[in-house]
Amino acid sequence: MREIPKTYDQSKETDIYQLWESSGFFNPDNLSGKPFTIMMPPPNATGTLHIGHAFETSIQDILIRYHRMKGEKTLWLPGTDHAAIATNTKVEKILIKETGKNRHDIGREAFVKKVEEFVEKSRGTIQQQLRTVGASADWSREAFTFDEPRNLAIRTAFKKMFEAGLIYRGIRVINWDPKGQTSVSDDEVVHKSEKAQLYTFKYSKDFPIAIATTRPETKVGDVAVAVHPADVRYKKFVGQEFKVNFAGADLNIKIVADESVDPEFGTGAVGVTPAHSMADFDIAQRHNLPAPQVINEFAKMTDTAGSLIAGKKTKEAREIIVAWLTEQGLLEKTEAIDINLATAERSGGTIEPLPKLQWFVNVNKAVAERSGKTLKELMRDAVASGKIKILPERFEKTYFHWIDNLRDWNISRQLWYGHRIPVWYKGEEIYSGIEEPEGSGWSQDEDTLDTWFSSALWTFSTLGWPNETADLKTFHPTDVMAPGYEILFFWVARMILMSTFLLDDVPFKTVYLHGIVRDIQGKKFSKSLDNGIDPVEVIKQYGADALRMGLVVGVGAGNDSKYDQMKVKGYRNFANKIWNAARFVMQNTQDMTPSNSPLKGGEKKNPPPFKEGLGEVKLTPEDQAILYELNQLLAKTTIQMDNFDFAHAAENLYHYFWHTFADKILEESKVKLANEKTKASAQLMLKTILETSLKLLHPFMPFVTETIWQLDHKDLLMIEKWPRLR
Repeated sequence: MREIPKTYDQSKETDIYQLWESSGFFNPDNLSGKPFTIMMPPPNATGTLHIGHAFETSIQDILIRYHRMKGEKTLWLPGTDHAAIATNTKVEKILIKETGKNRHDIGREAFVKKVEEFVEKSRGTIQQQLRTVGASADWSREAFTFDEPRNLAIRTAFKKMFEAGLIYRGIRVINWDPKGQTSVSDDEVVHKSEKAQLYTFKYSKDFPIAIATTRPETKVGDVAVAVHPADVRYKKFVGQEFKVNFAGADLNIKIVADESVDPEFGTGAVGVTPAHSMADFDIAQRHNLPAPQVINEFAKMTDTAGSLIAGKKTKEAREIIVAWLTEQGLLEKTEAIDINLATAERSGGTIEPLPKLQWFVNVNKAVAERSGKTLKELMRDAVASGKIKILPERFEKTYFHWIDNLRDWNISRQLWYGHRIPVWYKGEEIYSGIEEPEGSGWSQDEDTLDTWFSSALWTFSTLGWPNETADLKTFHPTDVMAPGYEILFFWVARMILMSTFLLDDVPFKTVYLHGIVRDIQGKKFSKSLDNGIDPVEVIKQYGADALRMGLVVGVGAGNDSKYDQMKVKGYRNFANKIWNAARFVMQNTQDMTPSNSPLKGGEKKNPPPFKEGLGEVKLTPEDQAILYELNQLLAKTTIQMDNFDFAHAAENLYHYFWHTFADKILEESKVKLANEKTKASAQLMLKTILETSLKLLHPFMPFVTETIWQLDHKDLLMIEKWPRLR
């Protein structure tokens, strides 16, 4: 055996990764056993990965390496997401900063080209970062949500849903982002706590009911006042109509009774503004009321708002309306309250609910092909039936609550980069197809699809769907999906929606939700706080194994954690401890005969129990007891791994190796190794513990364990069998 270096050189991690990748064992085609599949949640192609991505990658790689060592045909399929809104926003910001021009100044074609150039560069960076963390993914199957195979899948899915009546085009009140100039879904709205003024007033001096609002500027678009049917205060007014001149706008206000009104909140009466509130739009639909639009796409008041505020920005219009109410003696009360201001996640713009012609997925329509169930019912049944298990279990209640309150999904976006909606128009004709229609005169819909529509197909579009491929048959449904809990609704729920309708099957069997990695003060990493940390820089300093352990140990499923550099540093010391212990064992077992070796004595076949020894060696009672303790650790670790308890598995292995093996067993073995009567037993015991420990630690710390393994073996540790109980 060659000389073993005195210290572990973490800079060799790149060489180890190349060894793994060139072996071909990332590819399940070169493995046997039952399939085990994870689809990598595709990171947005908008830049570089952060510490949170390193955590997510580590969890998935732990799972994949564990199941690979269990002898399974593991597929971890990597990829990236074109992330339409995020990418459009980021590239336009860069464009404005560099040239002073926005996307409209340079045109759609030129802008999309710039986005594609940015994405290609970003994807290359992300791929390298994932390799640096140690991701043992099958790069031969890498996918991109905007590549041609995924484009085909998206067009096919749209057509099938359109033909089933699940996709429709209509005017509804949606979340409009005036800053990003696009619609956004409910799940892409971020609510920020702010102080606001609640104004209580009447429309006119002879109007019988007072109402309260934080947005007086929208009241020029009111068509009704809604009260609860059982509210005796207002019962006599229900059905009456009042003509009023409100701040220069002529309004016709009807009093309607609606169960949605809370009689205990405010005055118990609600001014109904159908064009600028989703709740009010629903009330208007129930009572057949009009919906005049008084705010436009740029958050300015329209001509319909009246001459007093037409053309004004909403905040300026609010001040004008409040001043008018005060002058007219109509303002009864003003009080400060806390509100949740709706903002667009990507641009930060304040959301304006606006009536827009958009494309929607109908989640409440019965699907004949699926036993007459609605998409909401299919999504609920997938989890309620136990076909999909969500971990931690507390998130199942969160999931069901979201399903119960789910609105029709707005899937169209007013962006230039993304999948164009596969619908064409010619006069009054409309055509939806996988390919564009034949003949001239057709024009394709200008809008693009919501990013989550394309990523919702991820588990099966990546396996070749809509074609019936061998991969689709072998690897779907997938086994585990391991994203952060914050995208349970954005993505996980929508994957269930798409898979249950399009494939009549679940997309995965287990959803393991992890938490958010925050900075040491508990704040989210963000550019505005300038607290971001590049995982590659951490790895250069401490090694990938140290970062992985520092992120995983002590962090249970679904729990947020604080990133602590000192913790990572501690696990770099642990990697050195493993190296030093391994060096001692190897140096003191070089003269073991092949028949005495724990591996070469037939472990892969059917090893005899520890009490009988291995090969020609009989273990001493003391060494038998030591290996019995190892056996208990193995049993406990295997149960923890099967139950997704990675935090405790990693922590227990750390404590055993450092404090029991390195500090105690190794020290005590020095006397045994010096005694010819106990030497062979001690050698066998030490070698067995080392090689078993390397296997158990490999999913967590793949680089240092593989490096040590290669000093004494020809085969890769990555494909060694997970240890079996003796």
